[in-house]
Amino acid sequence: MKVSEVGLGCNNFGMRIDEPAAHKVVGAALDAGVTFFDTADMYGGGRSEEMLGRALGARRDDVVVATKFGAPAKGPYGGGASRRHVMRACEASLRRLGTDHIDLYYLHFPDADTPLDETLSALDDLVRQGKVRYIANSNLAGWQLVDADHIARNANSARFIATQLEWSLVNRDVERDTVPAARHLGLGVIPYFPLASGLLSGKYRRGEDFPEGSRLAAGPWFASVATDENFAIVERVTAYAEERGRTLLQLALSWLAAQPEVPSVLVGATSAEQVVANAEAFVELSAEEVAGIARLAVKGPVEEG
Repeated sequence: MKVSEVGLGCNNFGMRIDEPAAHKVVGAALDAGVTFFDTADMYGGGRSEEMLGRALGARRDDVVVATKFGAPAKGPYGGGASRRHVMRACEASLRRLGTDHIDLYYLHFPDADTPLDETLSALDDLVRQGKVRYIANSNLAGWQLVDADHIARNANSARFIATQLEWSLVNRDVERDTVPAARHLGLGVIPYFPLASGLLSGKYRRGEDFPEGSRLAAGPWFASVATDENFAIVERVTAYAEERGRTLLQLALSWLAAQPEVPSVLVGATSAEQVVANAEAFVELSAEEVAGIARLAVKGPVEEG
């Protein structure tokens, strides 16, 4: 499966923007060469899938559509990753997207109540039925990636080909465990929240109020990323970028894209202009720049050199 370097995260559809705005965002993404569109059945209560399907229209087969199942259950079998829910969730997503197949189908969250072999068996059936092309996972730990691969290989069933996880210059915890496991298994790593809810976009300053209407102004869950430690990283990387005629946005996205495990970086947008700005932010970084950014993007004291 081939995808564009920048992927459009559609979690804003049906939540922060309405359908006309979503159509403009998708149109701008297509014009910018984006071929990877990521949504989930829980985004906007299913409205994100509906909006994306209608916005793509006749261009559906020109792109890779990824969606997810497995939000935490509300009552018995109302969510999670049981066979019953996997099958029902897939049919519902196909209907909302207005398509006969899902290119990449994600297990959205691990489900402690369902054996992983049950989930993988159900997903394998969907692949064999032609309703799903490839399967992937999101928010799994490294050991869970290895466990899933072992189960699928032993059963000679469809294997996960990618993992989606939160990864940014201010949140690098996955580099200790999950990314190395994915590298070992040959999985593509798809970062989400690469701009840390906008903190790495360049529009926030320490000690200043968040701009009205911005993601960080939306509530305490998003604003929790704006810590002194994270602002210290923002300030160091911003200074590094300015020395080289770059922007913080460019370095935040391009550093992730430069990681060998990363085929595409998911970036959300609420306007056509934002889509274009994000797509144009991807630049080629030298090995020295990749290493220099990594050295600066750490919590606590920074090594000299």
